[in-house]
Amino acid sequence: MERGRAANTVSAYQRDLGRYLDHLTARGRRVPGDVTAGDVADFVVALRSGPPPLSAASTARALAALRGWHRHWAAAGWAADVAADVPGPRPPDRLPRALTVAQVDRLLAAPPGDTATGLRDRALMETLYGTGARVSEVVALDVADVRQLLRDAAAGRVDEPPFLLVRGKGGRERLVPLGRGARGALDAYLVRARPELAGRRRGTLPGREPLLLNARGERLSRQSAFAALTAATRRAGLPQPVSPHVLRHSFATHLVEGGADVRVVQELLGHASLATTQVYTRITVDSLREVWTTSHPRAFAG
Repeated sequence: MERGRAANTVSAYQRDLGRYLDHLTARGRRVPGDVTAGDVADFVVALRSGPPPLSAASTARALAALRGWHRHWAAAGWAADVAADVPGPRPPDRLPRALTVAQVDRLLAAPPGDTATGLRDRALMETLYGTGARVSEVVALDVADVRQLLRDAAAGRVDEPPFLLVRGKGGRERLVPLGRGARGALDAYLVRARPELAGRRRGTLPGREPLLLNARGERLSRQSAFAALTAATRRAGLPQPVSPHVLRHSFATHLVEGGADVRVVQELLGHASLATTQVYTRITVDSLREVWTTSHPRAFAG
């Protein structure tokens, strides 16, 4: 509550700390003052070796959780902070995977336009790619967040493009542009598909009306959004499954390749640190290198 963490983050930290408690109990540690830096380091090794072995990124997340717990113990005066200097695994230096513009076009055209779920899936994907928002931010949208915005845009009462308010990690809000592709898909979904999906609902939903609905008329979950993109990937004939985050990467990559300033991309993505966003400039450099080496006549001249 103090840090405003998302529910998924809290759940992951709970699992990590539960495993850590099991580890300490097996070693006979009864109170915080019994725990040593060696206990923490051995826990990190155990996570990496399994079973099942965790990735470097998942292990780093678990270490962050227990470091926070040790800081809490130290602040309360129960024990020294023995986890502060325990090194964690270095995550692999991976570049995010992005689709080409042609692949995005094929993906967005894949959902059938004559079914309620197909119209919903197209609205979902157009919004993900058009705004660069996280899937958790898009499925959390309510009808009230977009309906008046669509009306104002259609009537020319707002500048082009209008901006949509999304609520991100830690409750932080930001504005993202809602282009014509996303607006058209959302309008078609609201008029032709959402009433049908809402009619399948049994009972009423508390609070505001969710924008994107599943086949039972309830709010679309992150898992269902993943499944929708997987199905669209197959229909589009793309070689690898596309996750919502791949569309977010594609949004950022295409902006940078088109000349957008990285700080503007940082604001649109809602990144707290510019270093997180600068990975997209590396993708562009790698693309330039590949084009040069395959196209320039003197690339391999001796």
